[in-house]
Amino acid sequence: MREIVLDTETTGLDPSTGDRIIEIGAVELVNHLPSGRTFHAYLNPERDVPAEAVSVHGLTADFLKDKPLFADVVEDFIAFIGEAPLIIHNASFDMKFINAELGWLGLPQLLMERAMDTLTMARRRHPMAQNNLDALCKRYGIDNSRRERHGALLDAELLAEVYLELTGGRQTALMLAPEPARSPAVTASTRSGLGARPQALAPRLSAEELEAHEALVKTLGPHALWLRAT
Repeated sequence: MREIVLDTETTGLDPSTGDRIIEIGAVELVNHLPSGRTFHAYLNPERDVPAEAVSVHGLTADFLKDKPLFADVVEDFIAFIGEAPLIIHNASFDMKFINAELGWLGLPQLLMERAMDTLTMARRRHPMAQNNLDALCKRYGIDNSRRERHGALLDAELLAEVYLELTGGRQTALMLAPEPARSPAVTASTRSGLGARPQALAPRLSAEELEAHEALVKTLGPHALWLRAT
């Protein structure tokens, strides 16, 4: 199964007011595990980058002025994501920007139904906790020390690890690994000792309860399954 973990950085919060994508990062997963294939691009937004946005991701208009336009990379981007499900943290935000960029070029929109929102998944699992990417990395013991600021590719890589934890994918991957051969004698020995008790438990039924049970069993007939188990 192929999936794409995706993240973007933007000039602001709303493409309808002229905000643009300035960075895209994507990581390919195969059977929930990173394949090593990634997509990454910085983009020239053809506009200024407000100081409040720069404080989040550190991408200035001067740094981006010689980078390609979205139109220059869109063909490679669409080819990379293909028809795979998209794994996105706060999916409605990124999908809104991607579809705005596609719309300005007259290209087909990405269906929201193909996006899996890890923020929604995290809120269901941890309803009373913080569920931003940093909080999830801390909760699951994922090293995010390189994340001094937001970055689309780094965030996609971290989100891929978070997604594994949210879906139980790490345990699934371990189950797919070949199991080492075990000696039958060791297995049998181990199992035979698991249920042994040094002393039997004291009976918990009273004499009256035992008598009532025996009377009930007699009513079941000579072929009752209970008689075969006793």
